[in-house]
Amino acid sequence: MFKTSKKSNISLARTGFLKTAHGKIATPFFMPIATKGAIKSVSSFDAEKLDAQIILSNTYHQMLKPGVEILKKAGGLHAFMGWEKPILTDSGGFQVFSLSKIRKIRQDGVEFRSHIDGKKIFLTPKEALKIQGAIGSDIRMILDVCPSYQTKKREIEKAVELTTEWAKKSKYEIEKAKKDLSKFSKNSQKGLLGFFGDSALHFAIVQGSIYKDLRLKSARELRELDFDGYAIGGLAVGEPFEKALEVLDYTVQELPFEKPRYMMGVGFPDQIVEAVKRGIDMFDCVIPTREARHGRLYVFKSKIYTGKESCVFKDKIFKNNNFFETINIDNSKFAKDFSPINKCSKIPELNRFSKSYLHHLFRTKEPLGQRLATLNNIEFYLCLMDLIRREIKKGNF
Repeated sequence: MFKTSKKSNISLARTGFLKTAHGKIATPFFMPIATKGAIKSVSSFDAEKLDAQIILSNTYHQMLKPGVEILKKAGGLHAFMGWEKPILTDSGGFQVFSLSKIRKIRQDGVEFRSHIDGKKIFLTPKEALKIQGAIGSDIRMILDVCPSYQTKKREIEKAVELTTEWAKKSKYEIEKAKKDLSKFSKNSQKGLLGFFGDSALHFAIVQGSIYKDLRLKSARELRELDFDGYAIGGLAVGEPFEKALEVLDYTVQELPFEKPRYMMGVGFPDQIVEAVKRGIDMFDCVIPTREARHGRLYVFKSKIYTGKESCVFKDKIFKNNNFFETINIDNSKFAKDFSPINKCSKIPELNRFSKSYLHHLFRTKEPLGQRLATLNNIEFYLCLMDLIRREIKKGNF
């Protein structure tokens, strides 16, 4: 399921492959976010052109719209959105943090008030798995409790206890579903939407905020349950990133080397680089799409490799993390900049349209501007991960 092909001699970075039902993914990797079944401003076909290996969607939002019944009739989210590669789904645990004003944590699950119509929703560990089964995702997160950075330690301790308890319940349901599924023929199994799926991977989420004793307790308890992979959650929720790196330094050591490690919700390009050096294999974040909507574009300071000889990076590009910059395309200095948005892009529009044109689109509030900026930023992040994998193989990372 997960194989490491190269480990760095100068850091904990590693590269390898994660095998899923919808294909093999080169690690480390970044997942563009399609929370509601679409990446903001771009289609699944665009994501394919950009060579995205996997996307992320969300259990809570898919449960509300389009809803489980529509997903079942569509044949799952892959068919619904026309995406043939892997999908990871968050369990709804992050909404415990982000929707704290309209939810109530109970011993057996989380009670939400729908942010759409106020309807009461109760999400249990089992229900989160059932919804992800209907979605048909390849990697499914176990329901957890994600506290904010400002939460008192006693409350974080309760969150860790509940996260472990829900992980145990989830593991039981997964194993039970696999036994039940084994009673059906292989052909019958393919038609069963709504089951947990013996081909799906299930990841538990380590919690504990910035408290070492709680992080280690959470990691050890979840490790004993032997999930397919482990995420480190509850970071990038308000704490200084230096604190997050400290958490990685001691938490990664407690996670199995032979299982993939996922840092949820991170991050800025330099933060991803630092996390990879600490042994993280998987990332997701809203930054590339959110920043694009505000006209902020990520660009490399050196030329980018895309198969063109004129666009090859020099070795050790990541030295001092001074490898990129953010430009605000709305700035007046770009009004007369007729150079391509990205002359080395795989997307024709980005090497054909000028920065001046993109500046014009943002100034006139044309939706095409957001689409082009989003394509640029997602491509930047995907190229960043490709470059990291290359540098690990070269021994430079």
